[in-house]
Parts: sequence; structure tokens; C-alpha cells
Amino acid sequence: MQYVITGAAGNISKPLVLSLLQSGHQVTVISRNESNIKELADAGAKAAIGSLEDLDFLIKTFTGADAVYTMVPPNHHPADWKAFIGGIGENYAKAIKAAGVKYVVNLSSIGAHMEEGCGPVSGLFRAEKALSTLTDVHILHLRPGYFYPNLFANLGLIKAMGIMGSNFSAAEGKFVIVDPTDIAAVATKALTELSFTGHSIQYIASDEVSSQQIASAIGQAIGKPELAWVEFTDEQALGGMLQAGLPEEVAKNYVEMGGALRSGKMSEDYWKHRPTTLGKVKLADFAKVFAAVYHAS
Repeated sequence: MQYVITGAAGNISKPLVLSLLQSGHQVTVISRNESNIKELADAGAKAAIGSLEDLDFLIKTFTGADAVYTMVPPNHHPADWKAFIGGIGENYAKAIKAAGVKYVVNLSSIGAHMEEGCGPVSGLFRAEKALSTLTDVHILHLRPGYFYPNLFANLGLIKAMGIMGSNFSAAEGKFVIVDPTDIAAVATKALTELSFTGHSIQYIASDEVSSQQIASAIGQAIGKPELAWVEFTDEQALGGMLQAGLPEEVAKNYVEMGGALRSGKMSEDYWKHRPTTLGKVKLADFAKVFAAVYHAS
């Protein structure tokens, strides 16, 4: 089988590419920079160097693929972040149609049912919508929960103030969190089997916890058992992000997403279509990873 994978050597794309290569498939990896995917190229992947905003490049790269994996890479400098994300989705849709690709696994997010009010995830709503105009293409939208690695943003807060937090908190069992390797495993299975038909959605989670359980598990792992999760106001969260150097457009979108997490709206569709099986990486497992990074920083 011939696959095209976007996302270069990211936390999901890298294990996905390596798994497909190990199974004997031909894999092309899209990246802006060849050095970013050297390890994957050394493992046998073909490099396609170009921009996701270049439609002609995408059409050329997608042509001949049995299936593609699409995702929108981080971009912290757009004038309108949601429009940028939606625009990449539109480019994907045009390229997939022109190239005649019949199977697509698209990385979206929990909360992508929200047209507005969920920060960058409402941009993913637009990307899903663009792809779903392709009536003759089988598309699986993956909607994972909150990524464990996002918690690394708390490293400075723990060291400076002895707390974790954001402009949201969640009760026990209500915070849906996921490890990138568990997402990669689902994507690998979907791409190798190609058993999905029509347009479908699959939620992915590794664990369901509370915000305080996150703080407690990480606190135990780093030797700060009293570590607490603090819910900030939107204004405090925005100020902290701006002080940390995030562009205002990005910071405002993150605050909006935090509000959707706080209200429960971001996860409401997840609970209606909750996966019957959760991933392998539990909070206790990630806490050990966090501790190693914490002590090395």
C-alpha cells in the first residue's frame, strides 16, 4: 500500500510512519524541512518537501496514494487562527479530490462538533466540514482528547509557584486525556485495514480523570505530593499567556478553548459517543514521563 502522511515527525506522525514502514508499506512524509524527517527517511520513508498551503504540491504528492493521513500542524503566527486551520482543511479537500484519493484518516479533536466557541478546535470543525464535502471519499475523523504533552506547559508554573492550573478544571472522571502513541495506534489500524466507509468519527482517550487527579499524580511523581490544580480566571490565563510570549490571537483562542473545557461543552459529544476501549497510557504512566522532564529542566 502507498500512504502519504502529513505532520512530519510529530508525536503522532512519527510512530505512525515507523509502524507503516515496519509492515512493509510505502510511505511518503510531507514536511517543510527535510532535516526534520531525516530519521524517517533513513528508515525508508520518501520525503515530500513543501507547504500545505501549496495546492499544486499537495495534489502532486497525494496522487497515487491508497490513503492519506491529514492533520493541521501548529501555527502560532496566523492573523486568524481558526481561518488558517479551516483553510488547510479546504486545501486538503481540493487536493484529495483532484488526486483521486479514496481513503482519508483525518486528525481532528474532541470538541470539533463546536462550530464556534472552542478556540482552535472550532478551526478543526471547519477542516472537518471541508473534508466532508467529498461525497465519494471514505473519511475517518479522529477526535482525541486533551494531549498529555500539553501538560508540560505547567513546568514553569510548578517551579515558580508550586501549582498547576489553567482557566478550567474538571471533576473526577470528566477530563478526557490521551497519549499521542495511543492516537498513532488507532490511526495505524485504520490505515492498514481501511475498513471504514462513508464519513465517520472515532473518539480516542487514554484516561478519564479530574484536573486535581492530574496535579496529584504529577505531584507524587516529582516529590511534591501537595501539588494542587488551580482554576484561573480567563483574564489571568490570558495575561499569563501573553507574558509568556504567545501572540494575542493564539492566547485568546486558547482561553476560549479553556472556557469550553470548563463548561463541559467541549466534551459533551464525546460522552454521547464514548469509545468502548481506552488507550494503554494511563495518567500514572505519563506522570513518570513528566517527572523525568521536570527533573531535567
